[in-house]
Amino acid sequence: MPPASTHGHKPLGDSGQLLTIGQAAEYLGTGQRFARRLISERRILYVKLGKHVRLERCALDAFVAAGRVPCR
Repeated sequence: MPPASTHGHKPLGDSGQLLTIGQAAEYLGTGQRFARRLISERRILYVKLGKHVRLERCALDAFVAAGRVPCR
């Protein structure tokens, strides 16, 4: 099997770990309803595996970083 880099893909590290909606909601400290709303409004990147939806931890981190308000 060829290395993943030949296809332009990189292997998932800890930050690329795929989380379920429940795990993502727990990681963000919110409810599942909020996580599902982020997905339906396409405010966060997600991965479809058949009928299952998964969120990458790095996508959650990017969402949090984008909403960060700087200090004065």
